Amino acid sequence: MAVALILVLVAVGSVVFHLVSPWWWTPIASNWRYIDDTIIITFWITGAVFVAVILFMAYCVYRFRHQEGRQAHYEPENKRLEWWLTIVTGVGVAAMLTPGLFVWQRFITVPDDATDIEIFGQQWQWSFRLPGPDGQLATTDTRLISPDNPLGLNRDDPKSQDDMVIEGGELHLPVNKPVKALLRSPDVLHDFYVPEFRAKMDLVPGQISYIWFTPTRTGTFEILCAELCGVGHPQMRGKVIVQEESEYQAWLQEQASKSFAHLTPGIRNGTVMPD
Repeated sequence: MAVALILVLVAVGSVVFHLVSPWWWTPIASNWRYIDDTIIITFWITGAVFVAVILFMAYCVYRFRHQEGRQAHYEPENKRLEWWLTIVTGVGVAAMLTPGLFVWQRFITVPDDATDIEIFGQQWQWSFRLPGPDGQLATTDTRLISPDNPLGLNRDDPKSQDDMVIEGGELHLPVNKPVKALLRSPDVLHDFYVPEFRAKMDLVPGQISYIWFTPTRTGTFEILCAELCGVGHPQMRGKVIVQEESEYQAWLQEQASKSFAHLTPGIRNGTVMPD
């Protein structure tokens, strides 16, 4: 009886904890409410199964407890029960996976009007690259990384000169404008994660991954690395500052001196000058 009661308390306590505890996520600041909805659906399904299993265990512990003179009934198999368990389990798994497929389709479909930016993660800091007046990012190569070219931009690409390079600083974005972030890492696995944006993506050495989102409210949001990347992992943090369009444009004007042409000695008016 005591064991059955403990199991019931575990089921009830888990539900109460979920409803009243302060673990709930921070207010969302992007278009990815679909991810919140998917997580909530998953919680409801897994929570209902968890409570049902625990209560069934409590029933079995109490109903089939040891009693003097009672013998266990031996039943090596039950085809009907096996079919029911297979069907119910299959439906439950499908119910959890289906919403995720719709969200994933949205996740990989970038809007045509999204602005390309680059997020560069390395042990243990974040750097960013924004397109200049031409609206395009230049090509890159990890082999070109040097103290004068920290992100490895291709000097021979004409689009590189007006790219704005922001090392270890803050990423500014306009509100309500979709952004496609190209993700690169020159060393180990990192993961770009802003809790208020919900979406996250790995930075894999040797490839360019991407993530897109639309900031939906202004404010300052912390960037975290969600992939263990060495001893400095807990300190690998940055900031995303979402601004109104007018404030963002004013900030862009201030970044003119951070263009690749200004930061890299030897580049003048599209020509690589000899040292």
